[in-house]
Amino acid sequence: MTKKQKAELVYDILSKKYPDATCSLEFKDPLQLLVATQLAAQCTDKRVNMVTPGLFEKLQTAWDFASVDILVLEGLVRSTGFYKNKAKNIKEACRVIFEKFDSQVPSDMDELLSLPGVGRKTANVVRGEVFGLPGIVVDTHAGRLSRRIGLTKHEDPVKVEYDLMKLLNQAKWNNFCHLLIEHGRETCTSRSPKCQKCSISNICTFVK
Repeated sequence: MTKKQKAELVYDILSKKYPDATCSLEFKDPLQLLVATQLAAQCTDKRVNMVTPGLFEKLQTAWDFASVDILVLEGLVRSTGFYKNKAKNIKEACRVIFEKFDSQVPSDMDELLSLPGVGRKTANVVRGEVFGLPGIVVDTHAGRLSRRIGLTKHEDPVKVEYDLMKLLNQAKWNNFCHLLIEHGRETCTSRSPKCQKCSISNICTFVK
């Protein structure tokens, strides 16, 4: 079985297992998703979703985030961890959005990557969820599963992303990462994967 065939089979199996797989971050507009995704770095989406309602009630526009006192912003996002760096990046990213992009979150990859604290993972989340543009989000779950299944040997998320892009049609890119994330949370966990209950164990190199 080629890697392409394996990737297609994994997609088919997991899409039936998780028909409702989607982004678990809660947001109402592109800016909210951008901020939420930045907060989700090294933090669970569940925790972020507990923080963002209060955050977005107080700060609603790019200018709100750009002009807020940094200590106030740090206090609002403290429980997501690494709050000083996150607050700094969010504030600076929103300043750039306000000054350079007329307060609108851009859809262009290079423009998104020009924002402080925004890497390919965050950019792909925003592009896929808000603008419907194809992209593969490689978080810790997607990276771990891709290596275990045998779709890549790379540890670097960007290299994993490009490996996966070669294996699937663009129309499946966005959903593939949702499927891997769901399976990573439920079955193929980091420390104690439930291989005996796994629906793709028969094609996974990790259990052999």
